[in-house]
Amino acid sequence: MARQIQIDIYPLAQLSPESVLDRRAQIAARKVEIAQLRNHCLSRYFALAIWDQDIARTDFGKPYLPEYSDCVFNHSHSQNFYAMAMSRKISNLGLDMEELNRKVRFQALAEHAFHPEELALWHALDGDLEYWFKVWTTKEAVLKANGLGIRINLNELNTKIHPDQHGGMCTMEGLGVYAYQNYRIGGCMLSVAWQAEQSCRGFNFPQIQIYQHLTRQNVKRN
Repeated sequence: MARQIQIDIYPLAQLSPESVLDRRAQIAARKVEIAQLRNHCLSRYFALAIWDQDIARTDFGKPYLPEYSDCVFNHSHSQNFYAMAMSRKISNLGLDMEELNRKVRFQALAEHAFHPEELALWHALDGDLEYWFKVWTTKEAVLKANGLGIRINLNELNTKIHPDQHGGMCTMEGLGVYAYQNYRIGGCMLSVAWQAEQSCRGFNFPQIQIYQHLTRQNVKRN
């Protein structure tokens, strides 16, 4: 089987305007929705019946399927969308997604999380937000693929992202070599990263297929 990564993207249910009284209930409802989508995507892709109890987590919180060691996955969600990346032939896989209209403290986070080269390029680009989200989501995806989450200094990881390109490779001592692809989809920046494996012809890159599901009508409660 060729090295492939499949990414499914689903819209999330629209929650009512938040209030002090229903904030906890809305968080609980979103967690249930995310679990349903996770189980649905895994069940369809791997042709297995996946339930909540089938999912385990490493000491660093990375989810995996203990009974199916050749099945890897990672997921992410924003305010309005859910994304799941799955593969049978990738040793480590990470995914992150952010909506481009999200309001964050861009300068403060860049100073905290960006490598000096990334920060200098961002400033040279006059604070281009698409570049900012490429860097941010790629860092998250690489660290999620490695399984460390945010337990290293983000500013030590140089993604080497080029503002006019949508993929590349990066390395960091203790992490290894990771490749990544960036996609601008539906007002979101989505980045997927995986551990780069070398073959006799150089680094072997997988095929990436993305499926955007416009509705959730076929998602069943698992």
